[in-house]
Amino acid sequence: MSLRPILPDWPAPPGVRAACSTREGGVSTGLHAGLNLGRSSGDDPAAVAENRRLLAAALGLPRAPAWLQQVHGTRVVELPCRDELPEADAAFTTQPGVVVCVQAADCLPVLFCADDASVVAGAHAGWRGLCGGVLESTVAALPVAPNRLIAWLGPAIGPEAFEVGDEVRAAFVAVDPTAAACFRDGPASGKQFADLFALARQRLAAAGVSRIHGGGISTHADPARFYSFRRDGICGRMAALIWIDPSR
Repeated sequence: MSLRPILPDWPAPPGVRAACSTREGGVSTGLHAGLNLGRSSGDDPAAVAENRRLLAAALGLPRAPAWLQQVHGTRVVELPCRDELPEADAAFTTQPGVVVCVQAADCLPVLFCADDASVVAGAHAGWRGLCGGVLESTVAALPVAPNRLIAWLGPAIGPEAFEVGDEVRAAFVAVDPTAAACFRDGPASGKQFADLFALARQRLAAAGVSRIHGGGISTHADPARFYSFRRDGICGRMAALIWIDPSR
């Protein structure tokens, strides 16, 4: 099966390139079957290396992506970075040819670009990072005003499947009372269904980002296309990538 990455449908300026991988294609087998890009997922390292090579070739990447050690936090790093594997959940660059990359398998990947292609960024937003402010931290770190940014929400676990405890709702509502609209009662007492896409849109809008695209593609609902940690437990990882074309 050939690789079938998702190309964001957003009004990015010329010179910005972006893609989000799916699990389709690749050489991993078993529980990681497909294009697993995660080295810490328990897969054969040789298979992961080959999957990363296949993705780079398919997308015509100008260089290897700058992978992060993601910890569900809010740290943002500027690339290139002295650390080979920086501990962070968001990154940005102003340099053409540097490939920003975030991994996910239910968490929400968010890509950013300035409307003049002067900076690009990516953030990994699971509920902890999202509640903690990873998107706001990313927006604040970029060298352009928020109203100059365009954001794209990649595939993530959908609101029909993302069951969380009441304490998660309470944590979001404590920061912004309007977040209550992004939750609905679950089937059991003390449980809620959370809408990551809606929560991210609220947070981005509050940070001054009005041009928000994407969202609504559920990783949990489509096992043929996507890995899902909540659905499968042991599984691979997809990646969302963005870079400034060095040939522009």
